[in-house]
Amino acid sequence: MSASITFASLSFALPDGRVLFSDLNFTINRERAGIVGRNGVGKSTLLKLISGAIGPASGSVMVTGTAGVLRQSFEPSPEETLAGLFAVEPALARLRRIEAGAGTETDFSEADWTLEGRLAEALARAGFPGMALETPLASLSGGQRTRASLAALIFAEPDFLLLDEPTNNLDREGRAAVAALLAGWRGGAVVVSHDRELLENMDTIIELTSLGAARYGGGWSSYEAQKAREHAAAEQDLALAERRVEEAGAKAQAAAERKARRDGAGSRKAAKGGAPRIFLGTLKSRAEDSSGALGRLAERQKADAEEAAAEARGRIEVLQPFVVKLPPTGLPPNKVVVSAANLAVGYEAAFPVIRDLSFELRGPERAAICGPNGAGKSTLLKAITGALPAFSGEVQAHVPWALLDQEVSLLDGAGTILENFRRINPEADENACRSALARFRFRADAALQTVATLSGGERLRAGLACVLGGTAPPQLLILDEPTNHLDIASLETVEAGLNAYDGALLVVSHDETFLERVGVTRKISLR
Repeated sequence: MSASITFASLSFALPDGRVLFSDLNFTINRERAGIVGRNGVGKSTLLKLISGAIGPASGSVMVTGTAGVLRQSFEPSPEETLAGLFAVEPALARLRRIEAGAGTETDFSEADWTLEGRLAEALARAGFPGMALETPLASLSGGQRTRASLAALIFAEPDFLLLDEPTNNLDREGRAAVAALLAGWRGGAVVVSHDRELLENMDTIIELTSLGAARYGGGWSSYEAQKAREHAAAEQDLALAERRVEEAGAKAQAAAERKARRDGAGSRKAAKGGAPRIFLGTLKSRAEDSSGALGRLAERQKADAEEAAAEARGRIEVLQPFVVKLPPTGLPPNKVVVSAANLAVGYEAAFPVIRDLSFELRGPERAAICGPNGAGKSTLLKAITGALPAFSGEVQAHVPWALLDQEVSLLDGAGTILENFRRINPEADENACRSALARFRFRADAALQTVATLSGGERLRAGLACVLGGTAPPQLLILDEPTNHLDIASLETVEAGLNAYDGALLVVSHDETFLERVGVTRKISLR
């Protein structure tokens, strides 16, 4: 029987009673399926249901075949090694006994002579060529452990891989290694991710919403194209529905005018006399019944058309991409924004993290600071913003700037979004504050949310609104890993905001798709 995962009338609710999804019915075959959707919609919960870690409220999940869960974000004991991660310690010990001349008859009969070659190949694919199997896991970085765990999972050859954000917190090299491992996998995989480069390798994208699950064939680009076609179709439906509202309104008006003319003619005829009063009364009653029925029909048609238009308008609002207009920064085209000359900076003078770095950022240039984890990217941002003094050389920001770090600590968590905006933009009056926040979709009571209660995507959007929505946005915006832990809808909102900004941008990110979409044209590499 072919391997598959089938969801039948599946429902799940949180302990507080909130329903994440209900009546899900779909099947994942031996394919690579990317699961996307807003944070909190239940993507990780779906993986736990597949693995059996939790049970559904109702319905069922039937897994035909075997499923392996990626082990990530774990703290290994000092004794754990790569061999243990791959679960091959007994088999390796058997080979070692044979090599030492102490092998038993059972050792020879059960020996896997291809094991070491297959392990070496698996480690090389994960980016660890030549690494000893005795290497303690505790000596590896978190990103390296994630890659090694994925290599071990693939080595075990389950029918399905279950991966929850496998590239989170990985540097560029780590992301590429995970993408390569998954691209070469010929089994099934269920991948929850906001990494659009990784999702490009999927065979299908499954979008999870509060309304259910929708399947889109192909990888991320194909999904985007299909969503764009859905949006275009929704716009056509709205235009047609609005035309029908106009036509129904015109018909209702015409019916009312015909009734008024008939009533007027009947009154004039009665005034002239010449016909029995009872006959005139009968004619009047018939005319009123006829015109009343036509009027009611026209009103029903108008109401139906308005209901269809409201439904079409709702679809547009759901599918409508985020678009925002921002005030200009006034940054001159060739002005030096940031400069560094022979910079050495770090936390111990004897061991600087960055040595002899020189560069300039000019005008509205957009640059990314790149390098592996530990290369000093965040350290450089601290030096640019004056939070960390240089050991030697110099670095300086020459224009007004704003920094949005991973926690968006610029915002006061105890205050509302509106209060934060007014603190950062004290010159703005109430109407200007409300208007600026509405541009970033914080309308009415949404602007009164306390920052501490916001999701990661909402917090970053609020930070952008407060920093860029004033009358004089800073001429330099500095971002430190802005895409970590954001769902794709939030990512696209952030990208739209940054594309409306005409100042200089300096960003630390391993997300190549994000860098491309916000117009980064230059990379400052740290090693």
